[in-house]
Amino acid sequence: MSHRFVLFLILGVDAFILFFQTSSLSISHAESMILYEDFSFLQLIIKTSIYFFGSNDFALRLPMIIFHLLSAILLYKISKKYLSNRKNRLWLLLIFVLLPGVISSALIVEMAGLIIFGLLFFVYAYENFSRKYMYMILSIYVLIGGEFVYLFLALSIFSIYTKQRTFFIFNMFAFFISLLLYGVDTKGIPQGHFLDSIAVYTAIFTPIIFVYIFYILYRRYLTKQIDILWFIASVAFVFSLLLSFRQKIELEDFAPYLILALPLAAQTFSHSYRVRLKMFRTKYRVVFVVSLILLVLNSLVVFFNKDIYIFIDKPKNHFAYNMHVAKELANELKNRGIKCVNTDYKMASRLKFYGVTNCNTNILTEKSLKYQNRESVTISYNNRAVYKAIVTKVNTN
Repeated sequence: MSHRFVLFLILGVDAFILFFQTSSLSISHAESMILYEDFSFLQLIIKTSIYFFGSNDFALRLPMIIFHLLSAILLYKISKKYLSNRKNRLWLLLIFVLLPGVISSALIVEMAGLIIFGLLFFVYAYENFSRKYMYMILSIYVLIGGEFVYLFLALSIFSIYTKQRTFFIFNMFAFFISLLLYGVDTKGIPQGHFLDSIAVYTAIFTPIIFVYIFYILYRRYLTKQIDILWFIASVAFVFSLLLSFRQKIELEDFAPYLILALPLAAQTFSHSYRVRLKMFRTKYRVVFVVSLILLVLNSLVVFFNKDIYIFIDKPKNHFAYNMHVAKELANELKNRGIKCVNTDYKMASRLKFYGVTNCNTNILTEKSLKYQNRESVTISYNNRAVYKAIVTKVNTN
């Protein structure tokens, strides 16, 4: 079977599943804030998609899926330097698209998907194009958002290591400009969240892959096998752990950087497997198969997340609850001829996307699932009620 056929098969199946998933998700409050609140580069992209394709979930998530597919292609191309065997590069690509954090970044409107693409695009450009283009790309990144501040910091340290004086000065300048424009949140009472951060990293990458990435970064530091990928991944990772000793951090700003360590991990794993005799390769096969099985299971949980409600006593404890209910609720209200309601601000911002605006004519009040009322609006998945509310009409005369 041609490697190109397998490549397009992986990307094609991945795209199909992601597009199919858009119909099962509702806009979250955080996504509605990106769409309706302060201007951002991501907001511009999403609104452009909605302008051409209408106000629907497909248009909302299309840019994120495109960023994801482009990121997968870039990773495949970048990994050519680290993995000469095409089959190994395809395995790396498969692992990438199955990572829980990567799947969420491909579906959820947040900066993580854009950061992953931006980092991979920069590395690919750095290794294939003239240095003058790097300055242009990094200048654009300064304007896009503060999430790239850790890239400038990593490149500054990398420049010192590689003795690139001009590149160092530029990145330090970009670093301070980014801090000036966006800052780094250090507010609040110092509290330790180190273990919480490790737990989130583990969930994003799955336990085995996260531990192996951490091992590879440390091992390459000891053996001095460090390059631009190592610097970008390591600096952001170490910085996130240092910050977590003091405060709770937004790991979606840091996790994309650690993804750049995947080619390094794949290269080391492939080399360790290849240099051993066949009789001593069993443990490597076991680790790989177990990791792949865990990734597939995690992916199935993400893709069939609504079926999990039947196992949860409190629906709001579901990890994807904030991505559910709103669309179905809006459709149910419109079917009853209700086109505007007065409700809590989080739900109001979500309903707005589906055409149910804010007014004082109808009051939407969420009730306990045990509440009995014939006029209630109930949202259920697989015959499991997950949301219930009543609509009270207000006499304005």
